[in-house]
Amino acid sequence: MTVAASAPGAPPSRLRAESPLRRIFSRPEAGALVGALAVLAVFTVLGYGGGFLRAAGVAGMLEIAAQTGILGVAVTLLMIGGEFDLSIGAMAGFTGMFLAILMSQYGIPPILAVPLTFILALILGAINGWLCIRTRLPSFIVTLATQLILRGATIAMTRSITGLTIVNVPKQDMTDPVLQLFSANLFSIDTGRFNIELIWWLAVVAVGTWVLVRTRFGNWIFAAGGSAQASSYVGVPVDRVKIVLFMACAGSAALWACIVLALNGSANVINGTNKEFEAIITAVVGGALLTGGYGSVVGSALGAFILGATNLGIFYAGINTDWYNAVLGLLLLLAVLVNTVVLRRASGTH
Repeated sequence: MTVAASAPGAPPSRLRAESPLRRIFSRPEAGALVGALAVLAVFTVLGYGGGFLRAAGVAGMLEIAAQTGILGVAVTLLMIGGEFDLSIGAMAGFTGMFLAILMSQYGIPPILAVPLTFILALILGAINGWLCIRTRLPSFIVTLATQLILRGATIAMTRSITGLTIVNVPKQDMTDPVLQLFSANLFSIDTGRFNIELIWWLAVVAVGTWVLVRTRFGNWIFAAGGSAQASSYVGVPVDRVKIVLFMACAGSAALWACIVLALNGSANVINGTNKEFEAIITAVVGGALLTGGYGSVVGSALGAFILGATNLGIFYAGINTDWYNAVLGLLLLLAVLVNTVVLRRASGTH
């Protein structure tokens, strides 16, 4: 077998030089970065007079992005691992109500109630993962079922115990240092209040990125999502990886619940409604593929920023906010199309 000769000093004929721009745009988060800049530019123009980039607007935009982004990181990791969690929104509502009832009805202090809430969430997340593995049913079906179970249990539990659908946190607990960990004000500019949830969001993004790109477990996540069967043949503990990822989703839901409860001073049975879809949108906009094995935590953070900017931008631009869900649907569709094109070009297929 012979190899075609190359000109002196030229690179081997089978090697193809790749431009820096091509490398950048082959990254999963590239589309989200372009989208974030575009959305910011559009609503800066349309909503400037309404105060889109004033302190209050920026604070509101980042609040939405942080709360959605916390859920989005865990969902992104799970999607890269080849699974879905449609119960994360219901999990957030259920754990938030559980925490509120512990404090308001049974007098349990936050220092105990908060850890109990996280323990419950992790147990429920492990059950989600175990059911998917043991039954071999699609996670879409399993978590849709647990979504309905948790949503119904939240309403039934709350009304049977309190007779209400909204449970207020005792006033003395609102100033407790433990709850302040989820609601403390970092700083204020004019009427814009920037809260500690921003730190939680950045911390979750940083940890998620580190796990995904710097650890063996991150390699296992990509492998499990790329080909679970082939990965198990080479020693990847696929089942364990997926259970841990479901637990991470449940833990992020509990964190979201603690933040919302501490900020609002109450829990509502409808809390978390549609949050599972927003989290999935942040993952897909951020570059994650619905088929698994590909995605980016940083891209998910950019996707959350796009949702926050869109939500507030529509309001400040004077557009009827009833259009928000329609815009989310359009973003999802465009993201899937863009991600498909980018992946094909990056892999050299057409």
